Amino acid sequence: MAPPLSRRFLLRAAALAAATPAIGHTATGRAAATVQEAQAVTAVPTAWTVQPFALDDVALRPGLFADKRQLMLDHARGYDVNRLLQVFRANAGLATGGAVAPGGWEGLDGEANGNLRGHYTGHFLTMLAQAYAGTGEQVFTDRIGTMIGALTEVRAALRRDPAVLSVAGRFGTAAENVRGSYQYVDLPAAVLGGAPAITLSAWVRPTHDANWARIFDFGDDNTRYLYLAVRNANGVPRFAVTTGGPGGEQGLDGTAALPLGQWSHLAVTIGGGTGTLYVNGSAVARNTAMTLTPAALGTLANNWLGRSNFATDPVFAGAYDEFNVWSRALGAAEITELQGARAADVSAGRGDLASYAFDETSGGTFADASGRGLAATLRRTWGGPSHPGFLAAYPETQFIDLESRTTSDYTKVWAPYYTAHKILRGVLDAYLATEDARALDLASGMCDWMYSRLSKLPEATLQRMWGLFSSGEFGGIVEAVCELHSITGKSEHLALARLFDLDRLIDNCAADTDILDGLHANQHIPIFTGYLRLYDATGEARYLDAARNFWGMVVPHRMYGIGGTSTAEFWKARGVIAGTISDTDAETCCAYNMLKLSRTLFFHEQRPQYMDYYERALYNQVLGSKQDKADAEKPLVTYFIGLTPGHVRDYTPKQGTTCCEGTGMESATKYQDSVYFRAADGSALYVNLYSPSQLTWAEKGVTVTQVTSFPREQGTTLTFGGGTSAFALRLRVPSWATAGFRVTVNGGAVSGTPVPGSYFTVSRTWRSGDTVKISMPFRLRVEKALDDRSLQSLFYGPINLVGRNSATSYLQLGLYRNAGLSGDLLPSLTPVSGKPLHFTLGGTEFAPFFEGTEDPTHAYFRRSEPRVILGDSDSGVTNPAKPDGTTLLDDIWAGAPFTGKGALVSRVRSTVDAWVSAGLLGRTDGQTVIRTAQQATYAP
Repeated sequence: MAPPLSRRFLLRAAALAAATPAIGHTATGRAAATVQEAQAVTAVPTAWTVQPFALDDVALRPGLFADKRQLMLDHARGYDVNRLLQVFRANAGLATGGAVAPGGWEGLDGEANGNLRGHYTGHFLTMLAQAYAGTGEQVFTDRIGTMIGALTEVRAALRRDPAVLSVAGRFGTAAENVRGSYQYVDLPAAVLGGAPAITLSAWVRPTHDANWARIFDFGDDNTRYLYLAVRNANGVPRFAVTTGGPGGEQGLDGTAALPLGQWSHLAVTIGGGTGTLYVNGSAVARNTAMTLTPAALGTLANNWLGRSNFATDPVFAGAYDEFNVWSRALGAAEITELQGARAADVSAGRGDLASYAFDETSGGTFADASGRGLAATLRRTWGGPSHPGFLAAYPETQFIDLESRTTSDYTKVWAPYYTAHKILRGVLDAYLATEDARALDLASGMCDWMYSRLSKLPEATLQRMWGLFSSGEFGGIVEAVCELHSITGKSEHLALARLFDLDRLIDNCAADTDILDGLHANQHIPIFTGYLRLYDATGEARYLDAARNFWGMVVPHRMYGIGGTSTAEFWKARGVIAGTISDTDAETCCAYNMLKLSRTLFFHEQRPQYMDYYERALYNQVLGSKQDKADAEKPLVTYFIGLTPGHVRDYTPKQGTTCCEGTGMESATKYQDSVYFRAADGSALYVNLYSPSQLTWAEKGVTVTQVTSFPREQGTTLTFGGGTSAFALRLRVPSWATAGFRVTVNGGAVSGTPVPGSYFTVSRTWRSGDTVKISMPFRLRVEKALDDRSLQSLFYGPINLVGRNSATSYLQLGLYRNAGLSGDLLPSLTPVSGKPLHFTLGGTEFAPFFEGTEDPTHAYFRRSEPRVILGDSDSGVTNPAKPDGTTLLDDIWAGAPFTGKGALVSRVRSTVDAWVSAGLLGRTDGQTVIRTAQQATYAP
C-alpha cells in the first residue's frame, strides 16, 4: 500500500494542477481562503494524463545542473532582500532603512522611469521558494518570511491614509518624504492670506537631484502660481511667481546646487517691489522689478509642499523641518537668525500666516502654530488604491491609464499586469513553499483587486488593452490566477482568469492560422500556458487547440538551433531563420516560457517532440544563458543571445534586473522540474531527461537514483530503491539518438526496438536494487536553417557545439571528408584532450553552448564543400547545388546510415543518375564521382 500523501505535497499538487477544486467554495468576499481550506484542495486536472513531481521530490546530484544551480543559490543566499523591498516600501511611504534599490528596471531611476519596478522582487521570491524546495535550507525560508512580512506591511500602509515618517531634523524631528512615495503636504487655501508682502522660509534636506521638484508650489494650474523649486533646468534653486504662465514668470535663481543629504535653509522675501532669495542665510539672488505678490494671485486652489502644479514634475524627495510664512518681508538679519534656531526662538517668531514645525511622530496631519489653525494634511498624488488588495511598487495610475490607452508609451505605462503577475507568482510560490498564510492572503487580495477593476470594463476595452504591445503585456498571469483559484475556490478568481482572453490570438491559433509575424514574442508565449490552465478549469477545447497549434508555429518554424526564438523581442515571418540572425536573437525569457508551455502540453498529450524541444532548449540556451561565475550583486544571465558570428554573450544586460535575469534566476533553481513525470493513474514513470538526480516517488514507496555525467557521458544508470512496485518505465528515446538506444535491466538486454523520437517502455515489478542501464551513443550532425540550407549549426547528440573564434564573418566549414558510413560527421573533428565535448576543426575550437563563458562564439557556420570528397578521396569534381542550396553531397549522405561500403556506393550511383537526369551534373563528372566512391576508404 502506498504511503499517504503529505500535506505539503497536496498543496503543491493542487497549485500545479490549476484545477477546479474538489471541494467548492462560494465567494465570501474574504481577502483569502484559510490554510485549512487550502489543505482540502487536492484535485488535479482530469485532462492531465501525466503529472509532474514537486521540486522537493527530485534531488539534483552532482553534475552540470548542480554546478550551475550552486552559483545561483549562493547569489540567493547573499543578496540583501531589503534592496528589492525598497521600492515597495517607498510606494507606501514607509521607511526604507537606507536600502538602495538595484539598478536597471527595478529602481526608480531605471529605464522608462522605473515603470516595471516590482517585477524582479516577484522573480526573487519564486527563486527563493524553489531554492528551498530543492535544498531544504532554512536560510531561504527566512528570507521569504522577511519579504512576505514586508509586503504585508506595505499593503496595510497602502490601505490607509498616508502617515508621517518622522526622522531626525535640523532642530528636533522632521517629516521624511521618501522618494517614490508620491506624497506631499496639502495646505489650506488661505495659507498665503492675500498678503501684499511675504516671506516663505523652509528647512529642507533633499535626497535626489531631479530638476523641478518643488519645495512649495501654490497655484491654480499652470497659469497662476508661486513656487520654489529645489533645482531648475540648470540645477540651482529657483523661485517664480506668475499670473500668465511660464512666459510671465518673475523669478529668482540661485547660484549653486543644494547638497544632497544635508540640511539647507531657503527663504524668499517679497516686498516693496523687490524679491530676494536666500540660501543658508546668504542672499543669492535679488529682483528689484518684482511686481507680483500673493495679493495679485488671489485665493489659490492648490497649496502644496513637495508637489508641482505641473503634473510631469517630480515629487520632492527628502525631509522638511520647519516651514513658515510671514505677511511681511523679513530683513537680512532676521533671515540670518533663522540659521541657528527655530523661528519661535528668534526675533521673527513663528510665521503669522502659517507655521509648521513637523514635530509630529504619527498620523497624517501637521499642526499650524501660527494661530490661524491651518492644519496641513499628508496626501498621495494618486489618492490611494481602488481596492484593499492592491499591492505594487508604484501607484495604481499605470493600471488606470491603460484602460483608456490606445497606443503604447512605456515611459507612461509599461506592462503593469505583467509586473502584477510576477508579484502574484512570487507570493503564491512563497505560500506553496512555506505555507505562510500571509502570502496566500496577499495573492488572493491581489486577484480580488484585479477582478474589481477588470470586471467593470467592457469587453472591447479588454481586447484593446491586451492587444497593445508592451503596455498591455500580462505575462503568465492567467496561469497564476488559475493556480490560486485551485486553492481558494473563489469563483471571482476563475472569472478573473477569463478576463485576460485575447480572442484574436486564441481564435486564429485554434484555427491553426499563423498570425505571429510582427508580434512581440514573450508577450504571447506565456499566455498559452495560462490558456491551457483555463482549458483544465473550463473544458473549452479552443484553449487547448490554440496552445497546441501555437507551439507548432514556433517549433521549428521560428526556432534557432539552441531552442530560442525571437529577434529583438519580436517574431518575423514563418520559416525565416537565417534572415533573422542578429545580436538580439533568442530572448532568454522566450526559452523559459517555451519550456513551461512544452511541459504543460505534455501533461495533456504525451507527444515526444515536446520533451525533445525541452531537452534542446534546456541543455543549450537555458544553461548557456547563465555565466559560469559567482557574483553577489547580479545573477549573471543573458537577455539576448546574439547568434551573429563572433558574438560575445552579455551576462549583465541593462544593469542586471531585466525580465530575463528574473526568469534566469527561476530556471537555475528548478532544473529538476521535468526530469521525471508520472502517469495520472500511477501506472507509469516517465524519464524525460538524463540528468544526475534522485526521485522519491512517495505514492509508490520507491526511489529512483540516476547516476550519469550526461551529456559528457553517452548514457545513464537508474537504480531502484525502497519497496516493490509494478509500473511501466517509459524512457525517452531522443530524436537525435540515431546511433542506437540500448537498455539493459540487471545486466540483461531488454527486447524491443527503441525508435528515435519516442518513448521506450519497460514494464515489470520493480524491486530494490534493480538497475537499468541506458546507452545512447552520440553522433555529430548538422541542422540547416530553414531559409538557407548552407547556414548550419553543429550538434553532438543534444549539444550545440559553437566555434570559439573572434572572426565576425561566418566560418566556412566542410564536414563530409572522412564522414563515417553511419553518417556521423565526427571523424572530421579532432577531440581536445582532457576537455569532454571539445573539438577542433580548421584551427577553431568547438565547445558546448552550455558553457557560460565570454568567448566570442559562432553558433552558425557556412557550409563549404566546393568539391566532391568521399571518405579519404577527392574526386576533383565541383560539388553542385540545387536552387535551395542542397548539394550533391547533401543528397548522397541523406541516405545514411549505410550498412557497408556497397550500400554507400549504391546510394552514390542512384543520386548521381538523378542529378545527371535533372541536368544538375555532367555525365562524365558523375562517372568520376562514382569511381571515387568505389575507391575510397570510409570510417564506420
